[in-house]
Amino acid sequence: MASALAHSAARGAFFTLSAQAARIVLQLLSVVILSRLLSPHDYGLLAIALVVVGLGEIFRDFGLTSASIQAPELSTGERDNLFWVNAAIGVVLTAITFVLAWPVAAISQQGDLQGIVQWLSLIFLLNGVATQHRANLMRDLKLRALAIVDVTSSAIALAAAVAAALLGAGFWALVVQQLTTGTAILVGVLIAGRWFPRWYSRAVPIRAFLTFGSHLVGANLLAYVGRQIDTVTIAIRFGTQPLGLYNRGFQLIMTPLGQVRSPLQSVALPVLSRVQADQRRFDTYVIAAQLALGYTIGIPLAIVAGLADPVVGIMLGARWAETAPLISMFAIAGLLTTVSFVGYWIYLARGLGAELLRYTIVTTVIKIVCIVVGSFFGLFGVAVAFAVHPAIAWPISLAWLSRVTPIPHRKLYQGAGRIIATTLASGLASLGIAHLTASAPDGVQLLLGLGGGVVIAAAFLVLPVYRRDASSLLAFVRLMVKRQPQ
Repeated sequence: MASALAHSAARGAFFTLSAQAARIVLQLLSVVILSRLLSPHDYGLLAIALVVVGLGEIFRDFGLTSASIQAPELSTGERDNLFWVNAAIGVVLTAITFVLAWPVAAISQQGDLQGIVQWLSLIFLLNGVATQHRANLMRDLKLRALAIVDVTSSAIALAAAVAAALLGAGFWALVVQQLTTGTAILVGVLIAGRWFPRWYSRAVPIRAFLTFGSHLVGANLLAYVGRQIDTVTIAIRFGTQPLGLYNRGFQLIMTPLGQVRSPLQSVALPVLSRVQADQRRFDTYVIAAQLALGYTIGIPLAIVAGLADPVVGIMLGARWAETAPLISMFAIAGLLTTVSFVGYWIYLARGLGAELLRYTIVTTVIKIVCIVVGSFFGLFGVAVAFAVHPAIAWPISLAWLSRVTPIPHRKLYQGAGRIIATTLASGLASLGIAHLTASAPDGVQLLLGLGGGVVIAAAFLVLPVYRRDASSLLAFVRLMVKRQPQ
């Protein structure tokens, strides 16, 4: 039983990571192509519109995706009722957002935002219907099908956006991309899930799911405010052009990062939920997850931080050069948040919705203070503040968790220390090589810096503790690619 679950988790991670690798390639293609067809102003408009859409998405889900996955048992009736709740919320939010488009355009003094927000309101309807179909695929660990849906939808959406941009659609190409993604995902999960809900039944209570979801909504809402405070602050203080520069740098780093980290939750959450009664296995999985995330994501992020100038030159082009120092800060922030990401999984797997809400209140306040203070030092000051926040929040996260539930906090601190030491050395090596080869073409700088960063990271394997970490990761990789015996 234990080996079967471990194998399912590993194979799920394999399909998820493979899909996200493909999505990252598509995302990078999107950045390279659309950044040359559209302007910073276009991206600034979309960034403002997505603040509204992202806020609504928190209420649209209402925490019911995590609630249904985390539940030890889920009856057919409960699943049906959860579907109708999510669908109804999606319809209501579509109507509300459509109406809110007028005041959003008036407050921002950007008339184009009215049409953008009204069209994007349809996302709530699409995602509301898709929510429980997607959650059901995650719960059943049907991650290969989900991976195919995600990659296919991203590819179709990119093709549609590029076609629209080439036809001169401007910022509407970005709207097309968002709506095409939502439509393709809905069609895909309907086909993959082959499940059609029955009518809502009052005889099947779902209060426990709604209670857990309400706590998660509160936590996610606060976290969202924290995530968007930089966008709102820049829009108010500096305008759409600087916001577009900031947004492109943010998307270049944080969107691919999210496409790796968040989907892995679809593997981690059901597995951790199933083994939560076995503390030893739970601790083993949590420690392994932190090491896997930290090394495999942290080292590339550190190298990108050191090679920000050639990365911008290759990916975005010369007119986006001001984005390079911002990218370095985003990569550092991504590394720090990745190290602490398993803490969020623990909250969800243990059903600690109320505790997560209280913790999020504290960290959101910290982030708001950091961003507001950073804004007095310009656009780069905001980016520095964005990186400082997780450095403060991460130790608080582990300390907070250790007070409310048993966790291997000492081993998590030690593992994070090893990850940070390796990534710091790797990033500094790449930065040094970039400075020494500053007169060389961007491609040459990138290749030399990448090679140097990887060599320095590999040099840590001379230490026994790092060899043990590497052995654990290799064992997990072998489990991923191994087919389960019949």
